[in-house]
Amino acid sequence: MTDLQIIVEPGRQDIVMTRTFDAPRDVVYKALTDPQLIPNWWGPRELTTDVDCMDVQPGGRWRFVQHDAAGNEYAFRGVYHDAVAPERAVSTFEWEGLPGHVALDTLTLEEIDGKTKYTTVTVFQSVADRDGMVQSDMERGARDSTERLTEVIAGLLSRA
Repeated sequence: MTDLQIIVEPGRQDIVMTRTFDAPRDVVYKALTDPQLIPNWWGPRELTTDVDCMDVQPGGRWRFVQHDAAGNEYAFRGVYHDAVAPERAVSTFEWEGLPGHVALDTLTLEEIDGKTKYTTVTVFQSVADRDGMVQSDMERGARDSTERLTEVIAGLLSRA
């Protein structure tokens, strides 16, 4: 397994993240798209996540609500534009605390020698929106999420 790589090029509107998981892509896809598994890996470890809705199909919606120890809530939502198991999913991403700043996420999973290369490309409406996401400490959250995702994937593999 390799560490998460986050690519943020100056002047661009996107963030590209890649990581290789030591698991077949159908297992990785399940971990990423099963609403019962999402709370086990989505977001930083110190927050809890509830799945309000998650319908992984074109036109389907998703909404997750995170909670911190002080009782604050942070809600995120989007709409799926494409979903082809276990290859890809395309959806919007919006933090409800800053409505109207919608990004487009494209997830692709490529199986290589029994491992899965995970790539997400998130395109923002502007460079300023992208830079705001970077400044929000999203890198720490992304790293924590992918570490937790690794643990969920290991659990799925141990049950197989």
